Amino acid sequence: MAHSIPVGLQLFSVRHDLDKDLRGTLQAVARMGYAGVEFFGFPKHPARELRALLEEFNLACCGWHTPFELVQEDKLEETIAFNKELGNKYIIIPALPEEVRQSRADWLKLADFFNDLSRKLAPHGMVTGYHNHSIEFVPFDDEKPWDTFFQNTEKSVVMQLDLGNAMVGGSDVIAILEKYPGRATTIHFKPYSRKAAKDKPEDGFRPVIGEDDVPWPRVFELCEAGGTEWYIVEYESDAFPPLEAVKRCLDGLEAKRASISS
Repeated sequence: MAHSIPVGLQLFSVRHDLDKDLRGTLQAVARMGYAGVEFFGFPKHPARELRALLEEFNLACCGWHTPFELVQEDKLEETIAFNKELGNKYIIIPALPEEVRQSRADWLKLADFFNDLSRKLAPHGMVTGYHNHSIEFVPFDDEKPWDTFFQNTEKSVVMQLDLGNAMVGGSDVIAILEKYPGRATTIHFKPYSRKAAKDKPEDGFRPVIGEDDVPWPRVFELCEAGGTEWYIVEYESDAFPPLEAVKRCLDGLEAKRASISS
């Protein structure tokens, strides 16, 4: 199997380090071997400053987890300009306000909103997408919101499947990737172990990649076949210091890839 898909890091994993030392944290992430980083939340630094640091450390921007508020009509122009200056094309929405996702009808409206947003971003060379937690797998009217949404969005809307979050929601991540081929343009590699979660669901996030229950060989196969552009590691537990945890995850991920291709 080719190792063509680069690995990025969702910086939420090291958010406290990032707040204390932006430059040092990005440098540390680059030295580990990550090829890119995905930012999150409301911007705390000018795009020009962030881009200069990424260029200094030879890191790509593989996305921004953009608050829903920042892609509304009154903020969209500013959001596009910021990401253009940064050099980011992936405007991924990581969560939705509770009031806009109360029913199947709401999820259909959201699908229309994302289709429209996708068309507005396209002339700028950008795409939008949605990142799951576990609520997307609790059905409304016998249909999971995840399916309501992705069956009614255009293929240009990225399905940023978060493996760990989907597993918490009781979903089969392989079945999701098989059902929506080519939609996981970027994907979150969040380790999760149902065995470790036996007593407490949050304990399922403690194992690092390679010590979890994710069916990695098939995930790699489907992503390679489906045109995935970025694997993005995210680690949520406090089992290890954050920078150590994300290094362990990258090492575990590369070991898994190497074992499959050898």
